[in-house]
Amino acid sequence: MGSTAILWFRRDLRLGDNPALAHALASADTVEPVFVLDDNLLHGRWPSPNRVWFMARSLHALAADLAARGSRLTVLRGRPGELLPQFAAEVAASSVVVSRDYAPYGRRRDLVVAERLQERGIAFERQPGVLVHEPEEVLRAEGGHFKVFSPFQRAWQALDRRPVLAAPERMPAPVGRQGRGSARAALDDLLRASRPSADERLIPVPGEAAARARLDDWAESDALKQYDGGRDRLDRAGTSRLSQDLRWGLLSPVEVLERTSGAGNGRQRFASEICWRDFYAHLLWHQAELATKSFRRELDDVAWRRADDPAVDAWREGRTGYPVVDAAMRQLRESGWVHNRGRMIAASFLTKHLGVDWRVGEAHFMSHLTDGDPASNNGGWQWASSTGTDPQPYFRVFNPTLQRERYDPSGDYVRRWLPDPEADFPPPLVDHAEARREAIARYEQRSRTGPHRG
Repeated sequence: MGSTAILWFRRDLRLGDNPALAHALASADTVEPVFVLDDNLLHGRWPSPNRVWFMARSLHALAADLAARGSRLTVLRGRPGELLPQFAAEVAASSVVVSRDYAPYGRRRDLVVAERLQERGIAFERQPGVLVHEPEEVLRAEGGHFKVFSPFQRAWQALDRRPVLAAPERMPAPVGRQGRGSARAALDDLLRASRPSADERLIPVPGEAAARARLDDWAESDALKQYDGGRDRLDRAGTSRLSQDLRWGLLSPVEVLERTSGAGNGRQRFASEICWRDFYAHLLWHQAELATKSFRRELDDVAWRRADDPAVDAWREGRTGYPVVDAAMRQLRESGWVHNRGRMIAASFLTKHLGVDWRVGEAHFMSHLTDGDPASNNGGWQWASSTGTDPQPYFRVFNPTLQRERYDPSGDYVRRWLPDPEADFPPPLVDHAEARREAIARYEQRSRTGPHRG
């Protein structure tokens, strides 16, 4: 009887350029693909109907891709620390292979799983695949991790990337197992039960094949060539729309870089955005406390406005009276995605104009974003609120009117998401000049009285 490896899919729902899959196929005679529906993620700190809907349909596509290659996906529901050791015993697996997870919950979960597998003499083998470079690879010459993006990027760019791996044409058939019907039923039940809070028609098609088609289009597009100057325009389709594909691992960032790198400011700027994704993931890996704490600790207890203030609900619902802010918030609610410039404008408005803790906005975005990523979302909110690394200076407060004029000069973006002028343009919640003065005073008070421990 040959050896068996379990391939535990998590944030790598693809067969192309998947180092964990390649390792499992090379190290064992039989590979058992598994996904665990973990209620701690489905219904935990940041439940999101949009992400669950997208994940479920991407899993369905993955199951079909595996079946076409002679394999099959087993979907379990419950606690990974209990289910995976049991399943490993049932199929006589000698190892469980995964793509590394870098977020705090994933790391804690993996430690539990690894310990319980070790008790049974089963190896837990972590492989790359979610990031371009691993946290241990991008370090300062004098030791320690980077806390500023520019030197991180220089070190990151200097490293050789691993080669892109082809998807296997065939896979060995998994061994028989009782309860396969119930394993299929777990995914079927999720597919039936999951409904996005956004308009399904506005969410990109899930699955690796659809993601690969988006990458094909983006790699050859004029928008990529013009990305350096066009990425901030709200009224144009100037971004890749690959964020949900990278979030769920329908594409690997290494392959995305391979397909989009080259000469020209647009391609280089896009590569830097992939680098930012690694930077925030590395930072959270090295400083897990950033999941709940500000990088600039002296700003952790700014005199924030209460989260239940009516102004917060007005912001969530797109009723601030500033059209570009309201358009961004309605795009988020209706599509499960929002343009990055819109994210920055909306985040700056909540934290600076309204004086609300960045964690309130972080949670709201995570409840809607199909591409919601703990590290990137956290890093973006801390940047916009001037509490993080490489932050927007606290005295820089976006003027929503000027932001609209600069990045939506045609007005098409605002009209797309606020189609009824009479209903959609209430009086502004706050006066920009007054809100700016108050924000600067609030930050200056904490900067003077609190120590910097970032």
